[in-house]
Amino acid sequence: MKVNEGFISACREFLQAEQLLLDEPMSRQTTFEIGGPADCLIFPHSIQEVQKIVSLVNEYKLRLTVLGNGSNLLVRDGGIRGVVVKFNGPMSEMRLEGNHIIAGAGVLLKDISEFAAAHGLAGLEYACGIPGSLGGAVFMNAGAYGGETRDVAYSVTAVAKDGSLKSYSKDELDLGYRHSAFQENGELICEVELELQPGDEAEIRSLMADYTQRREAKQPLEMPSAGSTFKRPEGYFAGTLIDQTGLKGLKVGGAQVSTKHAGFVVNAGHATAADVQGLIRSEEHTSE
Repeated sequence: MKVNEGFISACREFLQAEQLLLDEPMSRQTTFEIGGPADCLIFPHSIQEVQKIVSLVNEYKLRLTVLGNGSNLLVRDGGIRGVVVKFNGPMSEMRLEGNHIIAGAGVLLKDISEFAAAHGLAGLEYACGIPGSLGGAVFMNAGAYGGETRDVAYSVTAVAKDGSLKSYSKDELDLGYRHSAFQENGELICEVELELQPGDEAEIRSLMADYTQRREAKQPLEMPSAGSTFKRPEGYFAGTLIDQTGLKGLKVGGAQVSTKHAGFVVNAGHATAADVQGLIRSEEHTSE
């Protein structure tokens, strides 16, 4: 489904040229460095622009896909039809209100964890090395080292499917293991309020440094990937189970089970989405 010219013209009335790209390769927009072209890729600069985009998507009956940092995503080789909205730098503003941080959905977790540390606020140390955005962290309740987004999320402002603005309290977010209410309601997370606790900056930074060192020692951060590939089976660790089957280093095309951490599938060079999917199927078949 190619994007209607009327939609493009309407968007150009309020978007700058660099905010709207046609046939943009998603390999440029994901940490896996894999993926075919998006028909139309838009980088909104404000919640109001998001509302206008959603209203136009409805008017022209187009398919809408939402991205954060593209760090937990495998885009197929055929690309993405319709409109893709990606939250990035322009929607990354942060402000402090007491021990609360209000931030745009596009802010990177490493940046907001640094912002919290600089203001002596504890609770985001676990997020310092997660290569995603705040909106994506809420969407999937991202976590590491015993911490999760649900521990700090206080409220969310989102744009509903009809373009209206909605607010959610922490009790309405339905945050569970890699789950949130937004996976069902399809609404666009635009702004997040986090509730943190006063702490000692030196202690906060020491913990962040420890997490960073542990992550760098164990994870293949030097290679393109989408992070940990498999959900953790209850009572087990996916990487450990894969390692025990002897599948470290297994390759299909340019996709490889990391030799550093078996829970990661990495792009070892010019991998396609088909390579990654074939490798995952090989692992699943071998482990049965």
